[in-house]
Order: sequence, then structure tokens, then C-alpha cells
Amino acid sequence: MASLLMTTGDHSAQITDLLLAWSDGDAEALERLMPLVERELQQLAHRYMARESAGHPLQTTALVNEAFVRLIDGSRIQWQGRAHFFAVSARLMRHILVDVARARRKLKRGGNAVWVSLEDAPDVPEASSAEVIAIDDALTALAAFDERKSRVVELRFFGGLTIAETAAVLRVSPITVTRDWDLARAWLARELRTTVDDA
Repeated sequence: MASLLMTTGDHSAQITDLLLAWSDGDAEALERLMPLVERELQQLAHRYMARESAGHPLQTTALVNEAFVRLIDGSRIQWQGRAHFFAVSARLMRHILVDVARARRKLKRGGNAVWVSLEDAPDVPEASSAEVIAIDDALTALAAFDERKSRVVELRFFGGLTIAETAAVLRVSPITVTRDWDLARAWLARELRTTVDDA
């Protein structure tokens, strides 16, 4: 199976050129861009949705559509290239799913903190709304003092990206991603345990 982020150099360059043109205000570039990135956005959304519990109100296509609407409606982004586009898309999908999880939890009047293990995060089949929210809160705290480690967890846990794919998005070595992943998981495990103990 082909990697999510592995495309030919020409294809990647074409996406980057269209993103830069879109940043410069070329509306037609956006129309030409969408067919080129749609399949990869669908794969990214599928990885996010595979982690969600059964009965989730969003489906993969709806998640892609909502992320794309937010990309268009948000403040103008000065795209740096294809990897930047997919990193921003991954973050938007995370925020969309967290928003849905918070709304569902509020409706259920639940919301107690829960213990979440990140030991085998990419292999975890699904996460409850409370788990998604707990991890999001912890990631926000981590990002306050180490943005890259937060991004590594975001891409690995929420996006299901491999070490190599995460390295490509963040433009760092796989060794750096592995080190960040190990340190971030240890920090987050401690943070999540504290949250549960304080609940």
C-alpha cells in the first residue's frame, strides 16, 4: 500500500505550485488543487475516523469537506508547500473531531477525565469522546512549551501517520520524530495521569 505522503516529485511540485498561487490570491489555483489533494485528504480523514468510536456523527467525506471549508474560510495562509498543507489539514481535522467530541460529551452530561494510554497509540482502534478531549487538552499544554513534540503526537495519534510520514510533514529526520514521540508520550502519560488523579 502506498504511503499517504509519498508522491512523485512532479506531483508534489505541482501541488506546491498551486498552493503558492492560491496564497497569492489565484482562485483558479484552488480549483485545480482540489482534485490533486482529495485522495490524500480522504486517506488522512479515514485514519482519523478509524480511531473514532462506533456511531460517530461524522463520516470520512464529511470530515474532509468540513476541513476544506475551514481551509477556505480561515485567515489567508501563506502556504510553504505540500507538506505544510497536509500538516494544517491534519490539525484542522483534529480540531473538528475534538469539537464534535466536546459537543457529544456536553449532550451526555458526562465528562469525567479518563485514563488514556499512548503506548500503542497508532494501533488503538477507537477512542471515546472523553479520551479525544483529554488528549487534545494535554496536547495543547505540551504545545505551549514544545510545539514540535505536540505536532508529532498530533500526526501520529490523531492522523495515524508513520514515523517516516511524520518526518516528511515536519521536515525532520525519522530519528528526531522517534525521539520526540518517545519523550512526548512519556510527558503526556504523566499529564493525563495527573488529570485523572485530580478529577
